[in-house]
Amino acid sequence: MDIRQSDLGLLLALDALLAERNVTRAARRLNISQPAMSAQLARLRDLFSDPLLVASGRQMVPTALAVSLQGELHLKLLELTQLVRERQPFDPSSTSRIFRIIAPDYLHTVVSVPLIREASRVTNNVQIVLLPFERSLAWRMLENLEADLLLMWRQLTPEEARATPLFREQLCFVQRKNHPRGKKNPTVEELCQFPHAIIAPDAGSLWGVVDDELQKLGRTRHVVASLPSFMAVPALVASTDIVAAIPRKLAETTSERLNVFDLPFENMDFEILMSWHPRMHGDPGHEWLRKRTSAVPSNK
Repeated sequence: MDIRQSDLGLLLALDALLAERNVTRAARRLNISQPAMSAQLARLRDLFSDPLLVASGRQMVPTALAVSLQGELHLKLLELTQLVRERQPFDPSSTSRIFRIIAPDYLHTVVSVPLIREASRVTNNVQIVLLPFERSLAWRMLENLEADLLLMWRQLTPEEARATPLFREQLCFVQRKNHPRGKKNPTVEELCQFPHAIIAPDAGSLWGVVDDELQKLGRTRHVVASLPSFMAVPALVASTDIVAAIPRKLAETTSERLNVFDLPFENMDFEILMSWHPRMHGDPGHEWLRKRTSAVPSNK
């Protein structure tokens, strides 16, 4: 095989074929016809002296050689794309750039959605994709350029990432309107008296920061629900006697349905960071995205 006889288009086709494992979908991904993609696959098979994709029932699966090529090929193509981008100015009025942001749903609500609103006032050409947070995948997605930014509290921000603070957040106590507990800040005794919902977007845990504080006092609370979504909590709390500790910026968006109080503990605040892979630091488009995200009004 002499790679000098091929071209970049063939390698892009191979990347799309290995990702989609379907000729029609790969063609759609590169915006070419299905016959053109079939011809590309035939040339690739000759180039590598390997079928690369073979039929297995109703689907196509990669050969051992294709599997060995996929990860490194994708990364090299991303690096080549990045090399070109870093040498070109970024113009949001003419770009076709897609930015992908990872965050828990509540941070998408208070940061990403306002970011989209603010960006749309400048340009309609930029596309922003919001992705859910999965701790085991977040860094790999940044590393493989499958995502551009991660919005997360400091404790779960990857150590290898470049990062900057967005704002300080605080846990607060919420209950439904007309809750039998009354309208005063909750005591430790009341925290232990009423059923709680807990947010565990990463691991389905039944333990949180409030439990850490109660444990120091030799007390426990009764957790009746562990939810994967921050945004599901207000609806649950508003219709039951279940209470919860949630970020204050989230509570502020639901104050018409919930009563909001301080928790009876110190050090309930935490820091929200915006982080990214170091290889993206000098990218002009990425710099634009970071500046826009930092300037979102809810970050102040």
